[in-house]
Amino acid sequence: MAKKEPDFDLALTHLRNNQIMAAYNMFTSIAESIKNIDPVKAALSYILASECRGRQNKDASSEATEAGRLFLSYGKKQKDYLAKSAFLCAAKCFLKASRYDDAKDAFERSKEFQIKDTEQDQRPILVVDDSRAIVLKLENHLENLGYRNIHTASTGNGALKEVKKLLKENPVVLLDMGLPDITGDVVADKILQEKPDTQIILITADEKTTKRVKDTISSGAVAFIQKPFTITELKRALETAESEYSILEK
Repeated sequence: MAKKEPDFDLALTHLRNNQIMAAYNMFTSIAESIKNIDPVKAALSYILASECRGRQNKDASSEATEAGRLFLSYGKKQKDYLAKSAFLCAAKCFLKASRYDDAKDAFERSKEFQIKDTEQDQRPILVVDDSRAIVLKLENHLENLGYRNIHTASTGNGALKEVKKLLKENPVVLLDMGLPDITGDVVADKILQEKPDTQIILITADEKTTKRVKDTISSGAVAFIQKPFTITELKRALETAESEYSILEK
């Protein structure tokens, strides 16, 4: 009798239903069974396994490291934007595992490649900030960068409602940490519980080294912009988000 392949969708269902151990076991089983034939999906499975460990307040560095190694190995075999995307994903995984030297090396490798121009209005952008001036600034920058499908929210609860409407379109979320009702780290956690591969870019006046920012980045935020920011900094953060998305959607 042929061995039944692990069910990725079932593992995701276990994760959504907070059946953490069942989800973790399935994700790790999937990763081990396909890492030689589909390293990208295996890496994603390890990332989700690390999410399971994190929800149990357990060390997830081993799973994050395995994901990073798979992305790194995949990137070495690719060219152009696929290589750049893979190295950026590897850097993020190594950062989550606190392997800072490996993260830096992977990031430096990513600089060797350029991302090809793509249609940037296909994915929605959700801007979440209670400052109208910041929202207007971000909208202006985004339009100058070629984005047209832009949505906004001024509160954490408003952001969660908007995200639910947009999840099927895989939005990029530009998220202020200092919201009036729910702080950005809590909003990010709720979004990532619903869809762990959502690209979230933090926007805050806080230093990157503060505990709240570090914890949110470790939990899955893809990039960080510190106020006051420039259009170049926003562009780099969006390129990181698009890189991660392109490699995960392969």
